[in-house]
Amino acid sequence: MATKAILRMKIKEKLNEISELTYKRRSIDIINLLCQSSYWKEANTIGVTISRGREVETNELIHRAWNEGKQVVVPKCDAKEKKMTFYKLTSFSQLETVYFGLQEPIVQQTERYLPTQIDLIITPGIVFDQKGYRIGYGGGYYDRYLASYNGEVIALAFSFQVTNKVPFEEHDLPVKAIITEKEIINCHD
Repeated sequence: MATKAILRMKIKEKLNEISELTYKRRSIDIINLLCQSSYWKEANTIGVTISRGREVETNELIHRAWNEGKQVVVPKCDAKEKKMTFYKLTSFSQLETVYFGLQEPIVQQTERYLPTQIDLIITPGIVFDQKGYRIGYGGGYYDRYLASYNGEVIALAFSFQVTNKVPFEEHDLPVKAIITEKEIINCHD
């Protein structure tokens, strides 16, 4: 089995190769599938990162959530403590650009949400397998956060980001489902 670093590199290359039009179309297809799912319909408060680069585009998803009266919370990472906290976002003007071009909430303009206040968390990642294990960006923020979270956890990914198996460690926590432009993969059936 390929190492995390090799899998991460291969999928990043594939992500960079897709055209802007294909990227946008597939992102919309993924959002449409998500919005038809019970995960979305049953959630009032949704935790999601602000996408960057070639991650499945989440700005449209956030607009849809707001239009449906859902609460949107986005993570703020604390690099020293290696943990993250979610804050309610009501406008994109409440974001600031931090390290590596990440957009995070401006704490002074947003309200902190506890894990028990979030119904659904959409985790980012680069590579996923059929059982829901993922290779993220290497910080471990989500694995630490999810260890004390009891709500639903899913991921959005382009179909080529899903492989048969990814290496995982004891502390890695799988997502319950992966939504691609083609299907909803239930990882715990």
